[in-house]
Amino acid sequence: MEFVVPIEVEVPSLRVLMEAKLEEAEWVQARFDQLNLIEEKCLKAIFHGQLYQRRMIRAHDKKVRPREFREGDLVLKRFPANYRNSRGKLMPNWEGSFVVKKAFSGGALILAEMDGNELSKPVNSDGVKKYYACKR
Repeated sequence: MEFVVPIEVEVPSLRVLMEAKLEEAEWVQARFDQLNLIEEKCLKAIFHGQLYQRRMIRAHDKKVRPREFREGDLVLKRFPANYRNSRGKLMPNWEGSFVVKKAFSGGALILAEMDGNELSKPVNSDGVKKYYACKR
């Protein structure tokens, strides 16, 4: 009993073709045709991958809403991930209400507390969300 590797079924090796008793010219032509098919399959796979990536980018961009902050906006800042408190999981995720003092084009914000004291470090806009104060 002889075993054939699955790849040899699709792209026969010299041993498989010798058993089929092909002439050398036929074997060379068959091998050349198979190599062309392999290149075509590779190009088709690359094209499919690019098409898939474009579809994923388009689907992601549909759901993403750009967030723009202007000077004077009220915002809440996320607590740092490594901040530990005795309240554990019942601790709030957002802190205080801050005013945007300056917004940079890269997404960095300089925040100030409501009384006017600026925070020492700029904050990334990913860790901030708009806050709308209720007027009574």
